[in-house]
This record gives sequence, structure tokens and C-alpha cells, in this order.
Amino acid sequence: MIKINQMLHTGIIVADLQRSRDFYEGLLGLSPSDKRPPLSFEGVWYDIGINQLHLMVVPNPYSEVVHPAHGGRDYHVAFSVDDVLPITAALDSAGVEYTMSMSGRAAVFCRDPDGNALEFSAVK
Repeated sequence: MIKINQMLHTGIIVADLQRSRDFYEGLLGLSPSDKRPPLSFEGVWYDIGINQLHLMVVPNPYSEVVHPAHGGRDYHVAFSVDDVLPITAALDSAGVEYTMSMSGRAAVFCRDPDGNALEFSAVK
């Protein structure tokens, strides 16, 4: 049997690194990590608690995929937040569309500029 200790990072594909950095750093408030080594492609890493989010500028094999309207029904990255109200206010202010969790949980789903689904969940 395989024993998994923890999840280390999630990598997502982006097309325009500056546009993505504006979203993840400007809107979401993440700070770039200095842990990313030189690689053969552009990207940025973000430390989030004990985990990381890796943005990778590589050819997107999913470019023709039609994503569901609700990000909770798609591959997604989930972030723990204290309260979803500041998230919805920030998304409203930035003109980013979102949906609330269909389960009734305090969770918000949106998509980044490349269509990657993100969840912000107020886990108690």
C-alpha cells in the first residue's frame, strides 16, 4: 500500500504570466516564492501554508475543453479562507464572475483568467 503524507503543490497551466500574476498577486494577494529553481519554462510559485501553487506557462493540452459553468463540477484548487464575504466583495469589485457552492456550504467558486477553477471555502 502507498502511504501519502501530504499534498505538496498544485500546478496549473496559464498562457500569460503577467496577466496571471496580476490576478493571483493583485486580486488574491499571494506573494511569489523564492523556492522556484530555474526551469525551461516561465512560471511562478506561491507558498500557501505548507503547500504551494505553481503557475506554469506551457502548452495547454486542454485548450479545447468546454468547462462546466460551476467550478465545483470541474477540476479545481480549493483554498481555505476565514470568510467568503470578503472574497465575493473582491470578485465583485474586479468584475470576476463566481458561483456559490451548490451544497449550501460557505464556499465560492470562480475561474482565473485562463479558466482554471478556484474554490474559496470557509472551513470551520
